[in-house]
Amino acid sequence: MSVPHDITATTPANDENELERLLRLSVTEAAYRPAFYQTLLEATVFVLGDAGQQDDVVSEEITAGSELNLLHWEKQDGSSIIPFFSSLEVLERAAAGESPDQQGFVALPARVLFEMTQGEELFLNPKSEYGKELYPSEITMLLNTGGLNAPAELVLDAESQLLIGQPEEYPSAMVDALTTLFSQKKPVRRAFLALIHDKAVDEQPNLLVGVEADGSEAEIDALIREAGNVASETSPDDLPVDFCIVNEKERGISHYLISHTQPFYQRKWGSWLRNIIPSASIS
Repeated sequence: MSVPHDITATTPANDENELERLLRLSVTEAAYRPAFYQTLLEATVFVLGDAGQQDDVVSEEITAGSELNLLHWEKQDGSSIIPFFSSLEVLERAAAGESPDQQGFVALPARVLFEMTQGEELFLNPKSEYGKELYPSEITMLLNTGGLNAPAELVLDAESQLLIGQPEEYPSAMVDALTTLFSQKKPVRRAFLALIHDKAVDEQPNLLVGVEADGSEAEIDALIREAGNVASETSPDDLPVDFCIVNEKERGISHYLISHTQPFYQRKWGSWLRNIIPSASIS
């Protein structure tokens, strides 16, 4: 079956599940892409084919070593993809009109599907309003890091000569995307923007995002990974973006960001307090 490049709308928004909601939002807003990829990795998805069963199978017990006969579809350029779907309803709409022997399906964890089809090109929800083509390199990165970019950690020593200031051209799209992301993350207190240049490491300055956040080291590391993915997709002219943790008790970069810049994001305490403080009446 051929997969068209022009995709028409067929999925009503009010019928969408969480994966479909995040897919729709991530099309235009990079801030939702980390959550989309994480949800995708944890989701159960549907593929056309069979596992040697007599009837349709919905199973969480399929592993990367299982034997599956997966149906391939052909794109307009002649290349082959494996279609997979976020729900049985989306699968049935996409496969409408196919011959009965192509209607078998298997449900399995998306991570298992990715592991057992490495090297293949996959397509989530083809023939729907919102779809996502996944190339082998993307799938490998997803399995390895949970995202599409793996941040590298740089430790600055005491002799590092850093120039720090403000960018001449404000990266509005990146800041807007990060603001949307941070507003969904309760641990983030504030976020700052600067331009930093370590001449011993980089020929050109990098954008620097300082994040002040609560939480464990693991939680903050996960937050920085998500923010890094958002920044890498929205930075102007693909300018590199560095991240650092801001602590008001420290000197150096933290002191500069807190004392000499205004945060582009600041947690609104009122919205959280309304959720945790019970209402009371005064008599």
